[in-house]
Amino acid sequence: MLSLTLLALVGTLTAAPADTTYNGVKLPGTVDVAGHALVLNGVALRKKAVFKVYVAGLYLTAKSSDADAVLAADAPRRLVMQFLRDVEKEKMCEAWDEALANNTPNASAELKAQFTTLCSYMEDIKKEQQFVFTYVPGTGTEVSVAGKAKGTIAGKEFADALFKAWIGPKPGPGEGFKKDLMGIK
Repeated sequence: MLSLTLLALVGTLTAAPADTTYNGVKLPGTVDVAGHALVLNGVALRKKAVFKVYVAGLYLTAKSSDADAVLAADAPRRLVMQFLRDVEKEKMCEAWDEALANNTPNASAELKAQFTTLCSYMEDIKKEQQFVFTYVPGTGTEVSVAGKAKGTIAGKEFADALFKAWIGPKPGPGEGFKKDLMGIK
């Protein structure tokens, strides 16, 4: 009887994280990125005024509540944004520019050019569509818009600047959003 109880306990400890549904958006508990299993670290809702804009899920190699450590690590990571309403491309480009200015105030010309490239990948997004940003060390950040791979932007510096939009010192959606992504309650 004891061995069955121990087997059940071990199975519980090694089980994959459960899928999560948040504001009607279902996110898998784990995703595979370049042969690495990433776990859902946290989920957050982006609101603008009274409008629900998107649900975001942050995936990391291991759960962490330390945003600085996540940004310092050269490890795979992914952020999924599933939209709850239509958003125009111009609004997204404004948000990227604001995030870069607020979180990387002395950005190099190269980094600014990479954000211009990011903006060129954007398109008007419809309710229930996703943006997916996946950083893989040595490869860069793959940008997917509405299920279509748009391109990969090289370098950890770009990935860090992009992820700071959500978990940096001045996250665009606010501190509560950042805390939710970092699993801080």
